[in-house]
Amino acid sequence: MSTYSLGNDPQELARLDHQAEAIARPTAMLLQAAGIGPGMRVLDLGTGLGHVAMQVAAMVGPEGSVVGVDQSAEALEVARSRARPNVRFEQADVLAFRDPEPFDAIVARLLLFHVADPVELVRRQAEALRPGGLVVLIDFDIGPGRSEPNVSLAADALAWIDAGFRSAGANPRIGARLVPILRDAGFEPLETIGLQGYLAPGDPMGAAMVAGVVRSLAGRIVAEGIATAAELEDFEPRLAAALREADAVLMPPTVAGAWARKP
Repeated sequence: MSTYSLGNDPQELARLDHQAEAIARPTAMLLQAAGIGPGMRVLDLGTGLGHVAMQVAAMVGPEGSVVGVDQSAEALEVARSRARPNVRFEQADVLAFRDPEPFDAIVARLLLFHVADPVELVRRQAEALRPGGLVVLIDFDIGPGRSEPNVSLAADALAWIDAGFRSAGANPRIGARLVPILRDAGFEPLETIGLQGYLAPGDPMGAAMVAGVVRSLAGRIVAEGIATAAELEDFEPRLAAALREADAVLMPPTVAGAWARKP
């Protein structure tokens, strides 16, 4: 797999906590719609700080179990400190990980846009599924992100984020490609849904979410000439003020989900 574009320093781990809180509800809705339920044994690929693993653990209950896999020792240290009794974490490359027991479902949230070959990842890990088992993919599509009315600073930031990820070899619009990924991995997709929040004027979460990603990508954004250091200075308060002044609703990137069952 490719290197995680945003690193694993404490500031980035804190940002991931805030991001997970912001998208916990759409994640739960997508997992429930896909069919994650009591008693299932689930593999969570790219588990990071374990947010999805914990959500899934609550859904499968004490009769079920979750194995979370990630390559970051720093993230897993935090995840293990929060683990439920029915969750186990393993440090490994998500492409190479193998478990001796089969799974009822595989979940991957916000992983595929960092992976060089997402089709190969899904195809290879699907070998761990029982017949009829679920593959559930959840990822961002930055394309629908915008403000209403348009705030140029918000539009600029979303463009910087898009370009910054792409310069690192990541695809921040991969949420729109989940069905083709499942199809090319040998699955017949069952359904795909995109969920997008609407953040009211003055809601600090909007500016904080966007600015957090800009801050994490800042080194690359400046190095690649996408924006200047001066344009990024004091970005979060300037964006928050611009959104308030325009009385603008911010629509962050769509959280897209798609799922299929193994034949």
